[in-house]
Amino acid sequence: MNYYIGLALSASSGMDSGVAVLDEDNNLILVDKLYTMNDVMFFFDNYPMLKYSKICVSLVWDRTMLNGKWRILGKPYQLVATNPLMPNREGWTQRYSTRGCEYFKSLVEKGIEVNRFELYLTRQSMNLNSCYKERSPADCKFLQQTLRYEWGLDLPANMMPMSQLEAIVGALLARENAKNPQNVKIVSSFKDFNVIDINSRNLISTCH
Repeated sequence: MNYYIGLALSASSGMDSGVAVLDEDNNLILVDKLYTMNDVMFFFDNYPMLKYSKICVSLVWDRTMLNGKWRILGKPYQLVATNPLMPNREGWTQRYSTRGCEYFKSLVEKGIEVNRFELYLTRQSMNLNSCYKERSPADCKFLQQTLRYEWGLDLPANMMPMSQLEAIVGALLARENAKNPQNVKIVSSFKDFNVIDINSRNLISTCH
């Protein structure tokens, strides 16, 4: 049996990263929170079914930037190297962090399939985006209920941490990429990893 692992990687060890494992029968085997990269490495190095697993890791927003609210708000949308009057000092226009890339490359060298995904893009493609402020309690509850009822996952009634729910999104994408590759497309690449996403917003979940 194959297993599908989603990792919602945080920008730093001060925030929790979520990990989730699904099997081929839509059973949620494990959900947990990790913090440091040592925690992430320890999990994968000691996971007994790693060689039977497909992994999807979220891209990490780069939080290193110059001071200033407008830079913080504008960074994800600023076009890189398009305006010579706005030099890219200290990498403030770099959207994504390279956190964990070297370790994930070592997994690939061991024959493990690892892809990356852009969390918010994938939520939109899987019809999991809400009208609420991102990562707010309402957004968290919406995502949990949608995963529960639309994707047939056996989730608890009490609210789960957002990082774990985001990891489940990655696990679902990893499973879809393995079982229905025609529904998945490569949207870009990042540090030699394919960044994948659902190909159609009209995707019918495998639970139906």
